[in-house]
Amino acid sequence: MSSCRRSSAQIVPYAPPVHPLTPAHVAWVRSQRDNGAMALYALGDKTPDIDPTAFVHPDAVIIGDVRVGPESSVWPTAVLRGDHGSIVVGSQTSIQDGTIVHCTDKQDTIIGDRCVVGHNAHLEGCRVEDDSLIGSGSVLLHGVRVGPQALVGAGAVVSPGTVVPPHARALGVPARITEDAVDAGEFAANVDVYCHNARWYASDMRRLD
Repeated sequence: MSSCRRSSAQIVPYAPPVHPLTPAHVAWVRSQRDNGAMALYALGDKTPDIDPTAFVHPDAVIIGDVRVGPESSVWPTAVLRGDHGSIVVGSQTSIQDGTIVHCTDKQDTIIGDRCVVGHNAHLEGCRVEDDSLIGSGSVLLHGVRVGPQALVGAGAVVSPGTVVPPHARALGVPARITEDAVDAGEFAANVDVYCHNARWYASDMRRLD
């Protein structure tokens, strides 16, 4: 095992979002969903299931068998397409701008709780365990399993069937794995920011025509 583990004194501890959920926030999210402001599409009998405390930006697209959990967020131009399989996003997870999440007829895509999926990532037929970070522009291919509490670096390509162990990082093309490189709670501040952003945008964002 690598000895590059950092001191826990450097880790910013997770704290609940500053602004708690309010009935007004939940009502706004429900109204956006029910009035068609969210781009949600059924595909036959496959329909998205969005928790009323989640935030889905109007420019994101969600199709078919997709579940988005409590306090999670899906940001502009992200596409989650659950056609031949299912997509599950846990709680307090962010799917950031431009990310593509797909599945296959043999492998669902499962993203756990308190995960951060960076901008323009591509996840297909893979599993990301709780408290992991998937860097911007990275690619996770069929059968990949990440974490928990692991890192896939920006721009990395994780080859089919690769397992990124807990607390490991995967960097490069193809991704090379370094074990014992991520401390517990290392991405908690990132999670906190996006939980805050989801409430902030739901409360204050308005379209200017």
